[in-house]
Amino acid sequence: MNGRSLIKRKLSAISIQLSAKAKGAKMKDFRQLKVWDKAHQLTLAIYKTTKTFPTEERYGLTSQLRRASSSIPANIAEGCCRGGDRELAQFLQIAMSSAGEVEYHLLLAHHLKYFDKQNYNQLNSNITEVKQMLSSFIKKLRKPKS
Repeated sequence: MNGRSLIKRKLSAISIQLSAKAKGAKMKDFRQLKVWDKAHQLTLAIYKTTKTFPTEERYGLTSQLRRASSSIPANIAEGCCRGGDRELAQFLQIAMSSAGEVEYHLLLAHHLKYFDKQNYNQLNSNITEVKQMLSSFIKKLRKPKS
């Protein structure tokens, strides 16, 4: 890469940054969000719980639960790195959809007796809390600013 194209790339990056600032875009640190932390802790608990699932579920319910649960904090993180509140709300909505998927898969795993009622109740309580937090956050972001 020659000096001229390097300068063009740097100017383009600066232009994008200035454009985002002009639109009022603020990058949020997802690690500071309680909803991200709660979703991350839930994902860790689901990974731990699914270790005990039958081996024939490795590419089925185990994989589905792990992917859906990790999608929640991943979408929160991605939304925080986007241009503004509107895009963040969109990614939080995607996280909410993944939370609904996790909620169902937990119920299915419980009905298949892959874990006990106490473990189910704890995980279900956690996913319910994450969904409530996401819902409140989405409403706050979509509320018209006065």
